[in-house]
Amino acid sequence: MTDMERTAPTPGSKSQRVMYAVSGVLAAAAGMAVGHLVAAFVNPAASPVLAVGSTVIDATPTPVKEWAVQNFGTADKPILLSSVTLVVVLAAAAIGLVSRTRPSLANILLVGMATLAGLAAWFRPASAPFDVVPAFVTAIIGLVTIAGLRALIPNLPTPGAQTTQPAPTPDRGTTKPDAKPESPLDHTAYAKGTAGAPARRNFLLGAAGVTVGAAALGALGQKLAVPATLPSSVALPKPQNTLQALPTGIEGKVKGVSQFRTPVKEFYRVDTALVIPRIDVDNWKLEIDGKVDNKLTITFDELLTMPMIEKDITLNCVSNEVGGPYISSTRWLGVRVRDLLERAGVQDGVDQILSESTDGMTISTPIEALTDDRDALIAVAMDGEPLPARHGFPARLVTPGLYGFVGATKWLTKLTATTYAAEQAYWTKRDWLTDGTVKTQARIDTPAGLATYDAGKIAVGGVAWAQQRGIEEVEVRVDDGEWQKATLGPDGGTDYWRQWYWIWDAKPGRHDLTVRAKDGTGEFQTEKRADPFPGGASGWHSIVVIIS
Repeated sequence: MTDMERTAPTPGSKSQRVMYAVSGVLAAAAGMAVGHLVAAFVNPAASPVLAVGSTVIDATPTPVKEWAVQNFGTADKPILLSSVTLVVVLAAAAIGLVSRTRPSLANILLVGMATLAGLAAWFRPASAPFDVVPAFVTAIIGLVTIAGLRALIPNLPTPGAQTTQPAPTPDRGTTKPDAKPESPLDHTAYAKGTAGAPARRNFLLGAAGVTVGAAALGALGQKLAVPATLPSSVALPKPQNTLQALPTGIEGKVKGVSQFRTPVKEFYRVDTALVIPRIDVDNWKLEIDGKVDNKLTITFDELLTMPMIEKDITLNCVSNEVGGPYISSTRWLGVRVRDLLERAGVQDGVDQILSESTDGMTISTPIEALTDDRDALIAVAMDGEPLPARHGFPARLVTPGLYGFVGATKWLTKLTATTYAAEQAYWTKRDWLTDGTVKTQARIDTPAGLATYDAGKIAVGGVAWAQQRGIEEVEVRVDDGEWQKATLGPDGGTDYWRQWYWIWDAKPGRHDLTVRAKDGTGEFQTEKRADPFPGGASGWHSIVVIIS
């Protein structure tokens, strides 16, 4: 067997099948990369993978969403995008294999994948006609790429197969004993130049070029898909009220306890947005419509000129399990929602305000929570700085005493006065409660669960919260012993969490530590365990520690 015969892949060979599969994957990658780049100029959310991912989120049953949040936390979005990408890769590889024998069908399938992405972008709540452009470009680039790579794949007959015209039968008496039979590989190997090591090298070079190009264009698209206006460029107005600086927490005294004022970089984030909306404050506006006497349209500059107040508020997500991390506290600056609703003149019969995000997310809030003296805010700043893009820039809703899914709309763009009977918000359609009042809870931050410590004095500490009621008392219990009263940290108000600690004289053995809180009404939190769905978790938080 010649060297050429050993290196040249055949149509049914494993190496050739791999090449076709790779060509399909790289065609999809190149298409998505260019589509992602185009989406940066059209609408970042219309990027094929992001559009499909957002559609998957909307179609995912609530129990599956809760499972994802509980098991993956803030990594749920990257995992979702990775899963979508994996499905695309497998489908593209299959399309590449189909193209080996049925290229026309493969092209149809490739266009079909891009069409699904286009439909996903088209049917997003806040979509625009041009949102299908990235998917269209994805299809074109995919077709061109797979055709180019397919042309570089060696396409040889099976060894021994007759693919050339047979040599003429020599005349009788004129045979040439020394004639060498012509190899079936000769014509294709040298005439077409698509066999052997050179052909394989050409394909690898082409594949490498597509890979590098796709990576570069995708990275460029990601870089360009940034907010149109940076929060740092916004000059904040001074508040009407004067709040004293938040007191120093006990985190310096009791290591491991959550900071009294959560740093912005550590502030929890739970939402359905796979891409942070790109908002230009020059074009942003807040509309107030529905059952009102006066419909309002407010620009960002106008919003900044309105009377603003500061307020210390703890926010927490309804998906937070007992003892979970999705809760944070800071000082907010914003306009009272009730001031805006009074200007609009909310009509009789309205029982909810349906708020809408730039990306089409809708949240329903009871009208009472936005018009009473709790001072719900259209916030423009947190911790003394303009809202970061990931936390709702340029404006968001912040409602004390309610879980985020009914009172903390990010990237706010509309408030509609309506009724629960007439309109259902995103989470309401998924059977979550309409009145998500925060439940009284306490959490142990330190010591760490399942960790081992030396016997002796150990500080047990954490945070407790009961927005709109405040924390009156926190108690800790070791195993089944008596409840011990903990020392409370500084008071940030009824809408702010409270730090606490208790010094435990720990004895050797395995111990259960349990905490419970009493709110300002004099009621202890319930011991009854409840899952986050449909209205927030409840129960005492317990951990196990080992004392050596």
